Amino acid sequence: MNLLAIESSCDETSAAVMVNGELRSNIVSTQLIHTQWGGVVPELASRAHQKSIIPVVHEALQKANINKNELNAIAFTRGPGLLGALLIGTSFAKALALSLDIPLIEVNHMEAHVLAHFIEDPKPSFPFLCLTVSGGHTQLVWVKSPLEMEVIGETQDDAVGEAFDKTAKLIGLPYPGGPMIDKLAKEGNPHRFPFPLGEMPGLDFSFSGIKTAILYFLQKEQKNNPQFIDENKADICASVQKTLIDMLLRKVKKAMKEKNCQQIAIAGGVAANSGLRNGIQELGAQQNWDVFIPAFSYCTDNAGMIAMAGHFKAEAGIFCGQDVSPLPRMDMK
Repeated sequence: MNLLAIESSCDETSAAVMVNGELRSNIVSTQLIHTQWGGVVPELASRAHQKSIIPVVHEALQKANINKNELNAIAFTRGPGLLGALLIGTSFAKALALSLDIPLIEVNHMEAHVLAHFIEDPKPSFPFLCLTVSGGHTQLVWVKSPLEMEVIGETQDDAVGEAFDKTAKLIGLPYPGGPMIDKLAKEGNPHRFPFPLGEMPGLDFSFSGIKTAILYFLQKEQKNNPQFIDENKADICASVQKTLIDMLLRKVKKAMKEKNCQQIAIAGGVAANSGLRNGIQELGAQQNWDVFIPAFSYCTDNAGMIAMAGHFKAEAGIFCGQDVSPLPRMDMK
């Protein structure tokens, strides 16, 4: 099975080639144009995907040493994501599959994040719990098999990645702000500024309250000292990061106990955060859990994870027709 995978849900254009479950190439083109606007502009993202998709697919095939005529199927991100961005990847996948007379495989972007753990060893066994954290999603997923996942907890408002990015904007850091907060947090005191830990019933999350608390805190301190942010930037970042990670890990611990589970995985763009990676490993050591963290390149949006999800679907004989269309809001089945 020579499988081409395409990812275009937001601001990365990516293509990957997988041969019999082994990833041969994973090319990612990150759109830098959004930096000047402080966030992703959907129309600009769509245009950038149009420019990048053919060169990215060509490079992925070339690196894998696979000719397009040797492909057996094409997997693509159907959703969730930006409609215009998804439309580019979906349309390209449909057109190429039609011209080659090979089947299509639709992939849920969030399920693919979870299945990124199966690209390289070590791999979790089923069932396991996965904390999926990104700019648009915060979910606790009970993973029963590659094709059967259940969201048992999720954010009721903002995602944790959005909380990182909005905080970064408040203190004057460029977009994307999450990685900048992580970098500065390493130099700061995480206990300097305590912030309230928001609470939600059950296993759900809420990050709107902590965002408001940070805003009011900064406004109050700047009234007394206009240079407060510049003088305390590292400590602010460290304190905010610690609070957000504590909120995540508290729910993880609760979910692991409820499911009587000993395997925890993290996935999504925020899984690249060093504080979260260290925090989940420390908690795992305390609780005697097996902890699974994907390589950095498989945390952020990439076609390698789409290929892995497509591989499992192909093995099960699950394909889709040419009548498929993008789904900006796509739930896990």
